[in-house]
Amino acid sequence: MAEFAELLIELFSEEIPARMQETAADRFCDSMRNFLGKSISPPRHEHRAFGPRRITYRAEIRTAIPSREDEKRGPRLDAPDEALLAFLTSHLPRGEDPRAWAKQGLATLKSGGVFDVGGPSQLRFEATQAGRATHVFMRRTLTGEAPASVLARELPMLIRAFPWPKSMRWGGTSSMVWVRPLKRILCVLNGEVVLFTLAQGGDDGHGLASGDLTEGHRIMSPGAFAVRSFAEYKSALAARHVVLEAEERARMIRDGIAALATAEGLEVVPDEGLIAEVAGLIEWPVPLLGRIDDAFMDLPPEVMRTTMRVNQRYFALRKMDSSAAPRFALVANIAAPDGGAAIVAGNERVLRARLADARFFWDLDRKQKLESFLPKLDSVVFHAKLGTQGQRVARLENLAGLIAEKLGADATLARRAARLAKADLASGMVGEFPELQGVMGRYYALGQGEDARVADAIAAHYRPVGAGDAVPQEPIAIAVALADKIDQLVGFFAVDEKPTGSGDPFALRRAGLGVIRIIRENGLRLPLADLMGEAFLIFPQATNATSAPDFGVEIAEAKRASGWQAPPSSAHPPLVAAFAAGLLDFLAERLRVQLRGEGARHDVVTAVFGATPDDDLNRLLSRADAVRGFVESEAGANLLAAHRRAVNILRIEEKRDGHAFDTGYEAHLLKLPEEAALAAALEEAGTRIRLDIEAEDFERAMEAMAGLRAPVDAFFEKVIVNDPAPELRRNRLRLLARLRAAMDAVADFSKIEA
Repeated sequence: MAEFAELLIELFSEEIPARMQETAADRFCDSMRNFLGKSISPPRHEHRAFGPRRITYRAEIRTAIPSREDEKRGPRLDAPDEALLAFLTSHLPRGEDPRAWAKQGLATLKSGGVFDVGGPSQLRFEATQAGRATHVFMRRTLTGEAPASVLARELPMLIRAFPWPKSMRWGGTSSMVWVRPLKRILCVLNGEVVLFTLAQGGDDGHGLASGDLTEGHRIMSPGAFAVRSFAEYKSALAARHVVLEAEERARMIRDGIAALATAEGLEVVPDEGLIAEVAGLIEWPVPLLGRIDDAFMDLPPEVMRTTMRVNQRYFALRKMDSSAAPRFALVANIAAPDGGAAIVAGNERVLRARLADARFFWDLDRKQKLESFLPKLDSVVFHAKLGTQGQRVARLENLAGLIAEKLGADATLARRAARLAKADLASGMVGEFPELQGVMGRYYALGQGEDARVADAIAAHYRPVGAGDAVPQEPIAIAVALADKIDQLVGFFAVDEKPTGSGDPFALRRAGLGVIRIIRENGLRLPLADLMGEAFLIFPQATNATSAPDFGVEIAEAKRASGWQAPPSSAHPPLVAAFAAGLLDFLAERLRVQLRGEGARHDVVTAVFGATPDDDLNRLLSRADAVRGFVESEAGANLLAAHRRAVNILRIEEKRDGHAFDTGYEAHLLKLPEEAALAAALEEAGTRIRLDIEAEDFERAMEAMAGLRAPVDAFFEKVIVNDPAPELRRNRLRLLARLRAAMDAVADFSKIEA
C-alpha cells in the first residue's frame, strides 16, 4: 500500500467576486495545511487554484495516522468546580451521563489520585505542578484513525466556518452563510469519495454533501461530471472549456489582446490590475477587438480609459506614438459561433452610451472656470475635526507658498496651483469618476489659459499614489504635492487620528512615504520640522485654545515630558516644535521601513537619527551612508568594539557611583603616555569631526574618527581604568566619556548591531 494518497477538494459556488478569490484560496490552503498537520500529517506537494466559481485544493497526505501521545493542560486544581467539570466533560467518552463521570473524577483528583478512564485511548486525568500552580492535565494515546474518517469529521466545520469579508444567506432554513450560494463539494482521497454533509444538528446545511462531481463551463459545457484525481480533474475541466489556473487565464488574456492589437499596428495600454480582475471573471478567455466612434476621440484619453475600465472592464489601445487609438479590447467568456461579432457589436453599443455620458460631463464642466467650482467645496466636509475642503484649500495655498520659497520656486504660481488643486472635486466628471481627480483639473486649467506649470501641478499633486508611481519633479508640483501630504499628516496627527497597528483609515503611512520619496528622489534639502510647525500653526484650532484646547497637545506634551529639547534653530514655541518633532519621528520610522525594503542597514539609519534632531532627510541619509562605510571597514569595526567596551565600563561605573561622568578630564592627571595620547587624539579628532559635520563632509569626519583606533587600542591595552587611586579612576572614566561623546556626535553607536 502506498504511503501517501492524493487529496482533492473543490468548493463550487455561484460567482465569487474577483477581488476575493486569491485571498480566499490562500486562506483555505492555510486552513487545510494547519488542520492536516495537526490531525493527519503535514501535507506535501500542495497546490491551490481559484476561479469565478471554484476554489480548489490538492495535496498528498499519509494513508495511515500513526499512534501518538496527546496532552492538554486544563484549569488550575483550585479553579471553580464548573470550570474543572467542563474540562473533564469535554474529553470524556460520551456515555449516558458524562457529567456524573466528571464529578467522580474531580473528587478523585482533589483527593490526590489519578482519574484513569482507560478505554482504547488510555485516557487519564492527573493533577500536576505546572509553574507555581497545580493544573489538571488530560493525557491520552491517540490510536491511528483512518484519514478519511478524520476528514469526514472535521471538514464540515472548517467549510462552514470559513471566513469571507462579506457573506450572504440564501434559500431554505439553514443558518450557513457563504460569499455566494455554495453548490457542490468535491472531496476525493486516493480516488475514493470522502463522505460527509454540512448538516449540523437541526440545520440541514442547505442539503450539501460531498461527492466526486464538479461542473464545466456554464454555457459551453453545462452539466456535472465525476473525477477521481487532480490530473483527471484539470484535464476534464479544460475539455469542458474551463481554464483552472488563474495565472494561465491571465496569460491568455495578456497575450491574446496584445496579438490582436499588434495585428492592427497598435499596442495595449498596460494594466495588470485589470488583467487580474478579468481573469477572475471568466473561465474561458476569448479576446476580441471593438471600435470606438470617431465622435468621441476628442475626449481626453484618460476619460476614455477610465470609462472603459471602470464601467465595462475594457482594455484601452494606443497608437505607436502613444496617442489614443479608436479601438478597445474586451474578453468574452465564450467562443461564439460567429467569431464574436455579435458580442463586439453589443459592447460597442454599450460603450457609445458610456462615452456619451462622459461627453456630457466634459462639455458641462468646461462651460465654467475651474475656480468657479471652489465655493462648492465650502460645504464639503474634509473631516469633522478638520473642517471643510474649502478650508483645506486655504491651508494648502498658504503652505505651498512657504514650501516654494524654501525650494526657490515661484511662490505665486505654487499658491495658484494649490488654490485650484482640489477644485475639480466639485466637477461633474470627477463626481462620476473619482479616479480622475487632478487629471481633469489639469485639462480644465489648461483650457482656461492657466500657466502650464500650474496645470501640471494640479495633476501631479496626488502623486505618488503607490510604490510604482513616479514622484513629481517640477518645483511647483513638488511644492503642492508636499503641501497636500504635510497638511494631511499634521491635521490628522493634531486631532489624534494617528495610524495604529490594526489600521490606517486616513492613509497616513502612504502620505508619509510620499513625503519621503519626493524629498529623496528629488534630492531636496528641506527643514521638515519647521514646515510641519508652520503647517500646524495654519490651523485656526492651533492658535485658539478656547475652541480646541487639546488640538495637537497630546504629542507635544509627551515629547516635553520625556525631556525633549527643540533644536536651537526652531522658531516655534516649544509645544509646537515638540509636536513637529513627534511627527518627524513618524516619518523617520517610515523611512526606516523603506530602507529595510531596499536592503539597507536600518540599524545604521537608527543610529544616525538618534544622534541629532536633524530634520534634513537627505543630509541624514548622506551621514548614514558614511557611517555604514565606516562600521563595515576594519578600523571602524575595531573602534566600534572599543566604543562598546567604553560604554559598558561607563554604564557599570556610573551605576555604582550614582551619577554620569562628564567629559572634563584633567590633563595633569594623565599619568601614562597611552592616556595622554588618547586625550590628544580626542581633542584633534573632536574638532575635525565637528567642523566636517558642519561642512557636511561626512566621509572626512569618518576618516577623523578612524584615526582614533590606534590610541584607543593602546589605551585599553596599557591603562587600568579602575585604578586604586580615586582621582585617576575618575579622570580615566571622564576620558572614556569624552570618547563616547566624540563618537556619539556622529551617530548613536550603541544602536549599531554587532
